[in-house]
Amino acid sequence: MNESFSELKAFLDEKVEQYNRPGFIPNDPISIPHSYTLRQDIEIMGFFAAILAWGQRTTIINKCRELGKRMDNAPYQFITQSTESDLQSLLGFKHRTFNDTDLLYCIDFMKRHFAKYNSLEDAFIPGEKATAEEALIHFREYFFDASYAPHRTRKHIASPLQKSACKRLNMFLRWMVRSDDKGVDFGIWKKISPADLICPLDVHVDRTARYFGLLTRTQPDWLAALELTEHLRTFDPDDPVKYDFALFGISEEGLLMQ
Repeated sequence: MNESFSELKAFLDEKVEQYNRPGFIPNDPISIPHSYTLRQDIEIMGFFAAILAWGQRTTIINKCRELGKRMDNAPYQFITQSTESDLQSLLGFKHRTFNDTDLLYCIDFMKRHFAKYNSLEDAFIPGEKATAEEALIHFREYFFDASYAPHRTRKHIASPLQKSACKRLNMFLRWMVRSDDKGVDFGIWKKISPADLICPLDVHVDRTARYFGLLTRTQPDWLAALELTEHLRTFDPDDPVKYDFALFGISEEGLLMQ
């Protein structure tokens, strides 16, 4: 590492405090679920904001707002009560390689799920408890349990079994599971412990982690996400993924160049 353990921990803790605050919300995709108050709306729009988190944050936020508007800014009501004709409002939606075929299947899945459960948490953890890895594996299998699930949609829902780092879904789990008094993450899911979360490995986090020697694996895959998280657990075993704020923010603000 470029710094001693104690110096690096102190630096990263300082950056967590800097970025893990309400001022972080408006310019980040997490602002989308923060626009809602109903638990199910938060879950639904948090899921879409995470799944669509490709590219510039401004574009992601704008596309998510467009999606919310197409669902009358009441996604849970829209999904659970929509008729075939209501779904016409979703046609033509597109962000990168995610299109209306993928969207309509997501809506179909959620409609089936919410007919049986009150929360998306049950889609990830059907029982009492699970680790993040177990939850992600279960979710992908459950999500594609319909025989008519489009093959093209599979690339949008990652799983550790495909060796993916599962960046977007790990980010979604962070939003739903982490709980503190900072007001950014929601902490509304209780079946996964924050200690069991896996750090979302995006390009910014990857860059900062490698700079500080927290990541050595060449491929940014599931094993890399595990390696990084294990290092972060040495700083805080109860809440390792809080350092996502620091690792992302350091790179996103260009601090590694200084």
